[in-house]
Amino acid sequence: MRKLRKQKENARPVAPALLRWYDKHARVLPWRFLPGETTDPYAVWLSEIMLQQTTVAAVGNYFRDFMSRWPTVTALAAAPVDDVMKRWAGLGYYSRARNLHACAQMVANEYSGIFPSTEDELKKLPGVGPYTAAAITAIAFGKCATVIDGNVDRVVTRLFAIETPLPLSKPEIREHAETLTPDKRAGDFAQAMMDLGATICTPKSPSCNRCPVIDMCDANAQGIADTLPRRAPKKARPVRHGACFFVTRPDGAVLLRKRVAKGLLGGMMEVPTTPWADAVAEDYAEFAPLKAKWKKRVGLVEHTFTHFHLILTVFVGEVSAATATKAEGVWIAQDELADEALPSLMRKVVALAGIEGGRG
Repeated sequence: MRKLRKQKENARPVAPALLRWYDKHARVLPWRFLPGETTDPYAVWLSEIMLQQTTVAAVGNYFRDFMSRWPTVTALAAAPVDDVMKRWAGLGYYSRARNLHACAQMVANEYSGIFPSTEDELKKLPGVGPYTAAAITAIAFGKCATVIDGNVDRVVTRLFAIETPLPLSKPEIREHAETLTPDKRAGDFAQAMMDLGATICTPKSPSCNRCPVIDMCDANAQGIADTLPRRAPKKARPVRHGACFFVTRPDGAVLLRKRVAKGLLGGMMEVPTTPWADAVAEDYAEFAPLKAKWKKRVGLVEHTFTHFHLILTVFVGEVSAATATKAEGVWIAQDELADEALPSLMRKVVALAGIEGGRG
């Protein structure tokens, strides 16, 4: 602590300049509280979970919907997890939705509906890692905590002209970021850094001439701002293959089934699907959920996950009412598909099958 205090005393005055800029130019976001307003830790936590690995533009409507349906953490905790998964469909990274519900239940049951206010306690909650804990601590409770996301990585890298490639530069970035974080208004400072990265200190073609801290930026002084941050070469993403079976019964209802709770897309609904393998199978028929005259759709469904790229062949078929009773899963009317917890991948499958899959 003594070393950090000394570093802060010698740090360049980024915070005062950036906060003055933020007070005038802060983005208006549905989950953001203006300076002086009383924050709602539940809203801060909900938005931070939604924003993990997702864009601000994608989150707005989901946040409003959740706050309207479940305005408190206790209300969310009491909701059936299937309802939460349905409303989450389309946001991706579905383990976040499961952790969201588990976290709400833990706060409701073990913390009497009141979010803990320290980083250490917050990190005990499901789905809350170091970044999210720091963000809630700073933004919701006004305590001094250093918040580092992708935007902050980029801003700090340029401010200090850090040429070590990401992710190797992470410890160096944190060390510098901690010297900048002010003891007061840490939450506003964190959001100001994010806004700066999102609107001015952008990944490509940064608008350095509009930057409120340009005179403190080493990368700008050296003329290398647009080359930072450097990144280590990425490994090629492996490709996996599989097939989906889109089957209807005489009344037009579609067969869906729920994926196992753990693992990729866990707990979400799916069009019956084969295992995903490194090579295309010679014959997918053994994986069909029912006997039918299956027809292969022209085209493929492609979807990129964090660690691999998936290519699916889609088969369509229709079965009799009697055969339909032998299916494992649930039959859903086509006009109700939009309300099901179908991930984006499965909505692509539904679209290729020729059915309107609704939002997402």
